[in-house]
Amino acid sequence: MKVLRTPEERFADLESFPYQPHYLEVGAGLRLHYLDEGPSDGPPVLLLHGEPSWSYLYRHMIPVLTAAGCRVVAPDFIGFGRSDKPAEVTDYSYGRHVSWMSDVLRTLELGDVTLVCQDWGGLIGLRLVADQPERFARVVAANTGLPTGNRPMPDVWQAFRQVVETVPTLDVGRMVDAGCVTSLSPEVRAAYDAPFPDESYKAGVRAFPGLIPQTPDDPAAEPNRRAWAVLGELDLPFLCAFSDRDPITAGADRPFRERLRGAQGQPHTTITGAGHFVQEDQGAQLARVVVDFVGATPARGQG
Repeated sequence: MKVLRTPEERFADLESFPYQPHYLEVGAGLRLHYLDEGPSDGPPVLLLHGEPSWSYLYRHMIPVLTAAGCRVVAPDFIGFGRSDKPAEVTDYSYGRHVSWMSDVLRTLELGDVTLVCQDWGGLIGLRLVADQPERFARVVAANTGLPTGNRPMPDVWQAFRQVVETVPTLDVGRMVDAGCVTSLSPEVRAAYDAPFPDESYKAGVRAFPGLIPQTPDDPAAEPNRRAWAVLGELDLPFLCAFSDRDPITAGADRPFRERLRGAQGQPHTTITGAGHFVQEDQGAQLARVVVDFVGATPARGQG
């Protein structure tokens, strides 16, 4: 496997991002980057990003969470951010992403975790919860899902997939900007472009759309069905905090609210004035929802 590593100077002086990098090894020697902010003995909050972003997406949320006493762990998926980037689209699979993130949980010895997940952060993170429920205390899901191929993806997503897989040059900063209600500054767009010096670094970005199960017989569909079965029976507090202006995941909160035991009776909320990247548009608002949920639901072994 050919692996690319973004030069560190690409991440110098990023807009509103003073956080120090941390690294660990996953899989067969891949270097994965993560942020680790706040008190080390605080309740851990695991922030998982999606396509085509990285932990930079959570910069508006981190100060709110750490000020509330939370320990914030925000990894970059392999292929994204400061993490290593296998150079071929075929180097990536849904199962590999889950395995790589499982290595993060194990290496950092995380327990009583609050998972905050958006986009692919949910597709990967909810599989982790189903595989290792003993590590998690609660879940906050925002603009995400756990597809099994039984329902077609929306037309806007199909158009997105076509673009990502076929255009000669991917403008990552523009992709994030297009998923926001607010307009991103040139400096912020540049921060989203920073992980990718040229097209050879973008195999992970190009791979993600094709990894979503499109039919019930997709290789990833059955593991997701098993995850739904586990999640449905877990007595694990589960909160939906979807935004009001995301055409991709509109209505995707309904299955969680209806099918998951842990979602019953929870104060599900709608984040107003936000598009797909709710962390960009209303990050502080979402962070306050997370803080309130952590305070209202006891960790395992408490209450």
